[in-house]
Amino acid sequence: MLRPQPMKHARLLVMTDDLPQASLALAQTESFHPDPRPPEAQALSEAPGRGYRELYQQARSRLDKIARLVELEGPPDLPTLRVVDHAELAATNQELATRWEEASRFEEGFRRIDDAERFIRDQAAALANFADLKIDLGTLRNKTRFLDFYVGIVPRENVSRLEGAVRLADHLLFNYLQRGDSAHVIIVGPRGEQEAQLQSVLASAAFQALPIPQGLDEDADPAHQRERLAQRQAELEQQRQTLTETLADWRHTHQDALLEAQRTLLLAEPFVTLDPSIRSTGHLAVLAGWVPARAVVALQQRLQDSLSLPFQLDCRDPRPDERPLVPSVPVRARLLQPFALLVKQYGIPQYGEVDPTPLFALTFLFMFGSMFGDLGQGAVIALLAWAFRRRLGRFWLFGILAGLSSMLFGLLYGSLFGYEEILPALWKSPIHHPILMLKLALGYGVLFLVTACLLAIYNRLAVKNVAGALFGHHGAINLLFYLALVWGGLNLARGDDFGAAPLALVLATLGALAGYAWRQLQAPVGEKVLVVFIETLETIIGYISNTLSFLRVAAFSLNHAALSIAVLTLANMMGTTGHVITVILGNVFVLVLEGGIVMIQVMRLQYYEGFSRYFSGDGHEFTPLRLRRGVRLTTHGT
Repeated sequence: MLRPQPMKHARLLVMTDDLPQASLALAQTESFHPDPRPPEAQALSEAPGRGYRELYQQARSRLDKIARLVELEGPPDLPTLRVVDHAELAATNQELATRWEEASRFEEGFRRIDDAERFIRDQAAALANFADLKIDLGTLRNKTRFLDFYVGIVPRENVSRLEGAVRLADHLLFNYLQRGDSAHVIIVGPRGEQEAQLQSVLASAAFQALPIPQGLDEDADPAHQRERLAQRQAELEQQRQTLTETLADWRHTHQDALLEAQRTLLLAEPFVTLDPSIRSTGHLAVLAGWVPARAVVALQQRLQDSLSLPFQLDCRDPRPDERPLVPSVPVRARLLQPFALLVKQYGIPQYGEVDPTPLFALTFLFMFGSMFGDLGQGAVIALLAWAFRRRLGRFWLFGILAGLSSMLFGLLYGSLFGYEEILPALWKSPIHHPILMLKLALGYGVLFLVTACLLAIYNRLAVKNVAGALFGHHGAINLLFYLALVWGGLNLARGDDFGAAPLALVLATLGALAGYAWRQLQAPVGEKVLVVFIETLETIIGYISNTLSFLRVAAFSLNHAALSIAVLTLANMMGTTGHVITVILGNVFVLVLEGGIVMIQVMRLQYYEGFSRYFSGDGHEFTPLRLRRGVRLTTHGT
């Protein structure tokens, strides 16, 4: 299950007239990943189908624009698969051009209504600022020959200071509205030499001018103005309703034509998708791609059943230089799908590398359950994942499995919503055996790191990188050094000496690593000495710190139990009702806070202690040519 699925490079020679049918057949198999590299034969230099592709792109663009306005009744089905020729695609493009010309009028109508409603909202907001003013707003908009008017907002704490300052400039301040921490004021005074001085005073008081929009000064009565705006809003809503009903009638009239156009584009899409991978000369065309080895026979049979003209399909194993170009087939098992999404966040395994998804799923569930083991809280996680499965998408199964893992360890620990006296522990309670938990966490860390190193060695051997498998980071020599270090550490833990044999092995492996690094480094002698010393020291410290990182597995299992004890201690200090409320709120706190922290810690251990050792993540995913079964279109405003 960890091994990558073998791939073949397929080269298909067909007659140019059979290209659309060949692309449709390849899409049906859903096993052909196009290879866009130019063909090795220089004679095959033409790129057929350019006009076909341009027609498709025009038609798709027009259909997407229509999709912003109307909704078709469900995605179209494809009862029969057929080749869409150039003439049919051109007719569909012309049909969509006519339909878009009609639909664009609706779009323009909705845009005009949106703009008008936005203007009304701005007018209403401005009216709220000036509603308490019993004055003609037109007078405030235009300065007179002798008077200046300033209308704006200042912080309430600055009003008194500003009032005194403007009085010195022969102006008066009227505070006509206070809202929250702001005061709405009008400043009136004579025009003249004091204007420049007043501007600096207003700036220092954090004065913000309120512009008076056009239209509000036509009627000085705020009540009339609000009534006028409400009436205009009602008119716009009626216009929108009428336009929506007209659009619905238009959609009903042309729905069959739009559905047929979408079917045509779905059938034409495989040929357009393959276009960058196709080369031809005269009547002969070639296209290349990657096919899973197990699907080659079915692909050959499908082509024989579909193509009327002769063709030739050649398949071969990928060459070593092609390995970075070969796509990796993702995990298909349903239980592993949510874990595959998390692995994908780090990267895609390169072809030939071990797919870490199964190992990631197993170790993730083990660590999460051991760090957050509680039968009741695990059941809550699983039930919530089931209840919100539609919103969680493929991650609902992840929540179910994480909850089940927590429940399993809850049974082993004898923990039920923090209570440890209700259920008998099938194994041991972490809080009562902390030293044992720490020892097991260290042992698990050693096993995890050894497995990661073995996978790193395998991945390098798979690509014939023997030197990297032996001397590279986390290679065989590194692994031997780490095992010797663990051996000596166990001797010290038992009260013995480190041991001559493990010490000799540690020194020998470090010497081998230092010698290899010395030969690979091109630098002056002094720089070589410094770099080799630092790398050797980093190797020693790195493996020790990486192993100690897994103590958090035990630490969080102890922390979980300690938090539960704290919650129950507080609950026991309350009455009956208070006890129940405290237990419920305490468990919610533990679920949300500690559950999230545990999830983060598990992901950290997986990414930094696991993936960074053996998983490059620089591959690309197998995305075969396939027929899309339609896209549901949305209605304007939904």
